[in-house]
Amino acid sequence: MAVTEAALLDALKTVIDPNTGRDFVSSRQLKNLRIEGDEVSFDVVLGYPAKSQIAGLRRALIAAARTVPGVGNVSANLSVDITAHAVQRGVQLLPKVKNIVAVSSGKGGVGKSTTTANLALALAAEGARVGILDADIYGPSQPMMMGIEGRPESADGQTMEPLENYGVQVMSIGFLIEADNPMVWRGPMATQALEQLLRQTNWGDLDYLIVDMPPGTGDIQLTLSQKVPLTGAIIVTTPQDIALLDARKGLKMFEKVGVPILGVVENMAVHVCTNCGHVEHIFGAEGGKKMAAEYNVDYLGALPLSLGIREQADSGRPTVVSDPDGEIAGIYKAVARQVAIKIAAKAKDFSSKFPTISISKNS
Repeated sequence: MAVTEAALLDALKTVIDPNTGRDFVSSRQLKNLRIEGDEVSFDVVLGYPAKSQIAGLRRALIAAARTVPGVGNVSANLSVDITAHAVQRGVQLLPKVKNIVAVSSGKGGVGKSTTTANLALALAAEGARVGILDADIYGPSQPMMMGIEGRPESADGQTMEPLENYGVQVMSIGFLIEADNPMVWRGPMATQALEQLLRQTNWGDLDYLIVDMPPGTGDIQLTLSQKVPLTGAIIVTTPQDIALLDARKGLKMFEKVGVPILGVVENMAVHVCTNCGHVEHIFGAEGGKKMAAEYNVDYLGALPLSLGIREQADSGRPTVVSDPDGEIAGIYKAVARQVAIKIAAKAKDFSSKFPTISISKNS
């Protein structure tokens, strides 16, 4: 019996991407379908990192193809192609950086930096090339959290090489100053230093650069959100009303400058006593979830108030690397996957496709 393309496509449509809820045919991720006698081959290209899922998806697609009568050998090649996506109008993309994601909070102490580190590590674990820019000039914490010490090297005296650990590239003002030195700079100086860290770092072909924003919605945050080509922003909050009050301001700031909100992460959502198992909502219940619903943005997930998260971050081995198969690492990985999928669904950036037009006068 001759194998038809229509029959194969119908069979392959039965395999649903668990991350998007869509099949690979309708979403145009299935490419290069070839039929030679009873041999079938095709490619599937994912727009997000999925190292841990590719083998399972490949098996499911091959099994679906083999349900078609007459099909013998099936060859399926699954790959990942992460592309640059649209940013604020009038802001140019950064060389060698495809997508920049801001992790923001209205106030300090809600776990923004810990979230940044674990999300970056989760994306890297799925095969993406990831960097972290520690934009908290006054209180840089990524060097400690990522377990990195030292000074950035510079081959040309003008640009710096990022430092690296756990497969993630990192740049922070913390690498350039003494740990106990306070940054007594006014806003314009801090903003200029931050732009230099961003643009004078030789980022190495990143799929995602995660920016650990300073808390608040002041001059530095506003300048960053206007001048840095942001693919989107994540808002980190606790359920506490006072934290939500400031988180709403951060969300509104990004909306005003045209940066899409990728979702809300709720930290310290619940505490489970390690001795008796008693569950207590110390900072209130589901405030982040209610805020996400109020502003019609995605609720990405909730992290517990956990001694382990704090200890692992303080020791320079965040949860995703210190306990990669644990429940909390699973939550961070689920949040990271949602963020990557939301970015993949956004409009692509085509500025690099257009030629540069120069006008010259004939003498």
